[in-house]
Amino acid sequence: MSASHAARHALDSPPSPQWGRRVAHAFSRAAGDYARLAAAQLAMGEVLWERLPPPATPLGTPWRVLDLGCGPGHWSERLAERFGDDATVIGLDLAPGMLAAARHDHGSDPRLRWVCADAAALPLADVSLDLAFSNLAIQWCPDLSRVLSELHRVLRPGGRALINTLAPGTLAEVGHAWSRPGAPAALLPLLGREQHLAAARLAGFRRVSVERQTRRFHYPDLAAVMASIKGVGAQTARPGARLTRADLARARRRFDALREPEGLPVSYRLLTLDLTRD
Repeated sequence: MSASHAARHALDSPPSPQWGRRVAHAFSRAAGDYARLAAAQLAMGEVLWERLPPPATPLGTPWRVLDLGCGPGHWSERLAERFGDDATVIGLDLAPGMLAAARHDHGSDPRLRWVCADAAALPLADVSLDLAFSNLAIQWCPDLSRVLSELHRVLRPGGRALINTLAPGTLAEVGHAWSRPGAPAALLPLLGREQHLAAARLAGFRRVSVERQTRRFHYPDLAAVMASIKGVGAQTARPGARLTRADLARARRRFDALREPEGLPVSYRLLTLDLTRD
């Protein structure tokens, strides 16, 4: 699939039971380019990093941490460094290709474990974790309630889940550029703040915070915009007619009309969840 064809379906709707397989395939294919193209994702992850608890646990026991949707292991490695030599950090991802990259880059660190699994069915024991960290992964999970219920199950009393996810309005500029009369661009259906609050409480969390902010990034041209999305796996191919040159030219014109002095804008509506288990 060409970059231009993938671009119009950059955040495609989950249409079938094969959704998880398709997401895993798309992110596996992107594993080699992720570190180079994930500047926006890493910048948003720093918002989450600032919320981490201090390295010392109240009981002085070693940390057990889950990096949910770990990708190629950037945050897993940093979490291991933060929480010390005795910490165990489990990097969990649905995409085998991402985990292969993580093992290649960080496999010599004995504090790190890599697990290929679905966030909605964690292969982890009850009340076994102190902390769950997840940067921009759960928006790909069709059942938010199951994911949060699983996190509640595996966290110890007092354990926290720190999560970045995305809300409606994300990539609005991309949707504008690729939409056509009578054919809006297909974007991943995202849930808002109130839905995340309700799902967290339904999962059993009693101390719940969900904060909203908009983060904007700029790129020199449409190709760079789409590379930043496709290159981190955020597209899933689906059958359909290939885009024509006229389609691509139209998308460029529509996006260029939004150009700012810094470049073409791309907006992310970021939700940061801070959930504590009683």
